[in-house]
Amino acid sequence: MEKQTQTEIEAAVFRRLVDHLDANKDAQNIDLMILADFCRNCLAKWYSSAAAEQGEDIDYDAAREVVYKMPYSEWKEKHQLPASDEQLEKLAARQKK
Repeated sequence: MEKQTQTEIEAAVFRRLVDHLDANKDAQNIDLMILADFCRNCLAKWYSSAAAEQGEDIDYDAAREVVYKMPYSEWKEKHQLPASDEQLEKLAARQKK
């Protein structure tokens, strides 16, 4: 596979993942962290880091807007629920692994 084709496929997969997360806002970040050890914020950090590796300056807030498709503060207000005690316990257990 040519490098450009691989890059285009990877970019399409990223966009599809972001669209999927956007369509499933009920999947809370803490749930993603418990199940997969990453969340939307992790994607934003990876996005910002990858941009820096390419010489582009995309700060964390701008990267989160790419991932959340809106400012993070707006997403948090509209879609983020408080973490339950059970979720916090599961996350703590996951982080001990």
